Amino acid sequence: MNKTENLKIAVIGSGSWATALVKILLNSVNGITWFTRKQEDVEYIKKYKHNPRYLSSVEFDTDKIQLTTDINVAIKENDIIILAIPSAFCHSTLVNLNKDVLSSKIIFSAIKGIIPEFNLIVGEYLNTFWNVPLNQIGVITGPCHAEEVAMEKLSYLTIACNEIDKADNLASLMRCRYIKVTSSDDIYGTEISAVLKNVIAVAGGICHGLGYGDNFLSVLVSNAIQEIERFVAKVHPIDRDIKASAYLGDLLVTAYSQFSRNRMFGTMLGKGYSVKMAQLEMNMIAEGYYAVKCVHEINQKYNVNMPIVEAVYNIVYEKIAPAIEIRLLTDKLS
Repeated sequence: MNKTENLKIAVIGSGSWATALVKILLNSVNGITWFTRKQEDVEYIKKYKHNPRYLSSVEFDTDKIQLTTDINVAIKENDIIILAIPSAFCHSTLVNLNKDVLSSKIIFSAIKGIIPEFNLIVGEYLNTFWNVPLNQIGVITGPCHAEEVAMEKLSYLTIACNEIDKADNLASLMRCRYIKVTSSDDIYGTEISAVLKNVIAVAGGICHGLGYGDNFLSVLVSNAIQEIERFVAKVHPIDRDIKASAYLGDLLVTAYSQFSRNRMFGTMLGKGYSVKMAQLEMNMIAEGYYAVKCVHEINQKYNVNMPIVEAVYNIVYEKIAPAIEIRLLTDKLS
């Protein structure tokens, strides 16, 4: 598709990032479909014009939004589908769809996680489970926090697709006064980096919770981008600049920002919270929790040196004391 004016778009999800994406898109499109699981959220948004649970300061023109709790309606009636739900709930949200309904759609993932049931990044999951051609799959990545989109602070997105014209089409719809967009054809690299940066942010949070300072965090992040580069190069070896904002920039904002839920999750672990208590108190999904187990298992095949990822895995799943595990990690960094 080369023209954008007649494209129909659905956003699947109602969390903070989905809400931010709806806000961005409504700057340039006349209407979108917005899927949320709860009917009470639909009624609330229609009545009060904002999401009751996330980014509640954002007011919507609900005349431009078709709200629905029917995933089949959201998918069937639209050309571009943007998935913006936690990776842990992606398969359960889509599983009751007709098997062929997704194969004709252009699908962009804004999930930044791995589908835990299959240990697949979203693009691979869509291709292998739903038979969506790879040239119809794309990725929306940062560096970009939903909270700053809500405040209309200048932010940058990267949109990747094997067919660059599809990335360009969506990019043209998402550009606005406070959003700049770059297109890329590296769907594997951008998506895997977006997964790994959440794990690194958990590590950074753990270190912060333990009392390590900015000096150490800078070393952690410097080593982390090398770790990401090694893994991405092994999984999908193409020529890419790991210093670009889609890779390094996304890592930095997630590792350092006050808005990073993965860093918050890690900080709570570093301060002595159990995994379960941290999850309950946050009341939000930290993608790094699911991602680190998946990456650990995937890396059994590739055997990439990933000391930071392994440290987070040991703390979260092997229940090694954070203070002990991070102390061991410090001797592996340079």
